[in-house]
Amino acid sequence: MKKSSCFKILAKDKKTKARVGILKVRNKKIETPFFMPVATKTAVKHISSLDLEEMNCKAVISNTFILHLRPGEQLIKELGGISKFMNFKGINVTDSGGFQMYSPSLYIKSDEKGVHFKDPFEKKTIFITPEKDMQIQIDLGSDIAMCLDTMPLLHHSKKDIDLAVNRTTNWAKRCKQHHDKLQEKLKSNQKQLLWGIMQGGIHKDLRKKSAEQLSKIDFDGYSIGGLALGETIEQEMSMVEIQKAIIPENKPCYLMGAGNPVELLEAISRGVDMFDSRFPTQNARHGTILTSEGKLRIFRKEYSKDTRPLDKNCDCFVCKNYTRAYIKYQLTQEEAVGYRLATFHNLYYLMRLMEQARKAIKAGKFLEFKNKIKKIYEKADDSIKK
Repeated sequence: MKKSSCFKILAKDKKTKARVGILKVRNKKIETPFFMPVATKTAVKHISSLDLEEMNCKAVISNTFILHLRPGEQLIKELGGISKFMNFKGINVTDSGGFQMYSPSLYIKSDEKGVHFKDPFEKKTIFITPEKDMQIQIDLGSDIAMCLDTMPLLHHSKKDIDLAVNRTTNWAKRCKQHHDKLQEKLKSNQKQLLWGIMQGGIHKDLRKKSAEQLSKIDFDGYSIGGLALGETIEQEMSMVEIQKAIIPENKPCYLMGAGNPVELLEAISRGVDMFDSRFPTQNARHGTILTSEGKLRIFRKEYSKDTRPLDKNCDCFVCKNYTRAYIKYQLTQEEAVGYRLATFHNLYYLMRLMEQARKAIKAGKFLEFKNKIKKIYEKADDSIKK
């Protein structure tokens, strides 16, 4: 097994497959497992880069295709790259834009050569090949890039999902080949890491096939794509287990689109190292607050005069300075300050959850920690149903 130059495992939990590692890229490093807020247009909704720094967030993910449309990778390159552009000192990850293949306003068609998109601004067609996608991500200057992939949806036929697996593998080979070529022009401290993305829907044989095909390509890391799309958590974790058992143990594993606290901990217990999702920010805007006592539905009438903080066990600036009543009012009025406060708290909660998970793994107590959080959230959900 080829040694990974960017990832080192520091600790393993004895009762689960959870692990703590160090991921290094350029002059940056981050301890795994970690969660990445979604910064599609180089900004997390209602959150500044200074907010991210305050909550000790060390990685975010932006969208390659969206940035290609506006402001364009050449402008970002001219202004010093994505990190300097958004003034974020942590690790910048860019998704390939494959997810936009399921946006009716953007997607036209795809074939073995690449993807045909609509440009909603210039009213023209854009053709993105794996090679073009790699060039865009190199120009953006992100620390970690993702291969262009075809992500099937849950309701697609097995035949279509099999086609997506084959196409994703072919594109991954082309991405790796062209990315290696582009890397030759960069200095050693400018090298970008590249992750391959596995697919397969909820079909065990296709998940195995995708993992086996991509593991033959020496990527810096591997992503599990096409999950967190409506399948049960049991189905999701079953697919994670299949692919995690096949990809190299010494390479970082990234579960795309996962952001529910219990979902994150279940995946960590199976050896996953990194995550991203709109879950915490989107839920915050819709009035669902993540707390040490489970989910708080802030729009409920009982919180209209509640002077308590969102979470009595949280030390974020929101919980130190604002009441549930105030945040509920601002959210119901659709005020930007309400969105910011709720979003900051939710992201802060997940940053602390990941920190606590890492400490539990190092102490050999991760299973107990996971079960504790799971019990809290299941109890809170039951009380809401009643």
